[in-house]
Amino acid sequence: MFNQSRRNLARWFTLSMGGILVLFAGVIYQIEAKDKVEALDRLLHDKTRVMAASVHYEVRQGQSQVDLSHVPLLGTGSHPLAEDLIYVRWYNAQGRLVRFFGASPPSQLEMSLGYLTVQSTDPLLEKGIWLRQATLPVEGRTGTLGYLQVATPLAETQQRLQQLQVALTLAVPIALGLIALTGWILSGFAMQPIRQAYQQLQRFTADASHELRSPISAILTNAQLGLLIADDNSRYHAPLENIVDSAKSMGALVNNLLLLARHQGQLAPESLKLTNLGDLLKNLVTQFVTLAEQQAIDLTYEPPEQLIELWADPDLLRQAIENLLNNACKYTPAGGVILVRLMPYPDWAVVQIIDTGAGIPESDLPYVFDRFYRVDAQRSQDSGGFGLGLAIARQIVHAHSGRIHVASEVGKGSKFQIELPIKPY
Repeated sequence: MFNQSRRNLARWFTLSMGGILVLFAGVIYQIEAKDKVEALDRLLHDKTRVMAASVHYEVRQGQSQVDLSHVPLLGTGSHPLAEDLIYVRWYNAQGRLVRFFGASPPSQLEMSLGYLTVQSTDPLLEKGIWLRQATLPVEGRTGTLGYLQVATPLAETQQRLQQLQVALTLAVPIALGLIALTGWILSGFAMQPIRQAYQQLQRFTADASHELRSPISAILTNAQLGLLIADDNSRYHAPLENIVDSAKSMGALVNNLLLLARHQGQLAPESLKLTNLGDLLKNLVTQFVTLAEQQAIDLTYEPPEQLIELWADPDLLRQAIENLLNNACKYTPAGGVILVRLMPYPDWAVVQIIDTGAGIPESDLPYVFDRFYRVDAQRSQDSGGFGLGLAIARQIVHAHSGRIHVASEVGKGSKFQIELPIKPY
């Protein structure tokens, strides 16, 4: 129970902190990508401003055509402005192409103004290369003189972002592992006071249950003796029989509480024996056949085709399956069917107890294995139950490192399944 709670705490801590970490890594990546693109945009803006200044100069000189030949492009190496530029294009105020260097552009300006990420269509460049393009207006005294369009490759920026992505991809799983380890350690510290308090309560329950057995036995013995003495006086029979029934009921409750208190956690290896699970189930079914016949219930057992042996405490395992069979017999009406099935799986032995009884409402299924929980309190009291049978069964199965599940539908019946590991000791 504590290990499961500790795992849940560690899991939720890891999920919450991991979610924050992944979100933080995503934000860092987005901020870094935005910063690099903005830096590239500033560089393009600075270059277009210098080019625009030359345009202003030529317009002041009265030239009808703008000459950009003094602005070399990528690969010429004769002007610092040409570094990293793929093309330069000059469109007039009406958006018609006047002059260009680099890949052949459309004759009419189609792109919207500003900064865009585009894919190159130039056959001379690497296929599908991504570019950062700036299309900016050149303003003069009389209005817009035209538009400058320049582009630079994004390869270096993409490479740096990929390096950041790889670094984050490697760092996040490592950080998640450290978070999970930290969560496991912290959950252990958090569970320690609860564990200690539970152990104290467990010791108290065990001690109290043990001490109560003697007086309950004395009450039962004296009440039975009183029945023998008062055999001829019927007026004492009813109260004495009530005392006997109450003492037996209290004795069963004390024994169940003592069983719960003594068998917490995993069983010690020395308490385990090599057990033939098929024979154990066969004997149990034979034991319950008479009870089932009295209630007109068809109880059958489907044995496996092969021998299934596992290391277990046979007495405790018998107790767990007895509790399930008792419940099945209590809540299956006359004419119903109870099927006990044993099936082998790789490394697992599966025991199924299927009945056609009243069934369990879906809202109650998560709680049926809790101590003192009753699906129908009135019905349980009438049948003498305390709500401990399934809790004991689950605790015994967990003590064997197994699992227990239930599936049920109201009015159609229930299926309890026990899964026990088959492993050498």
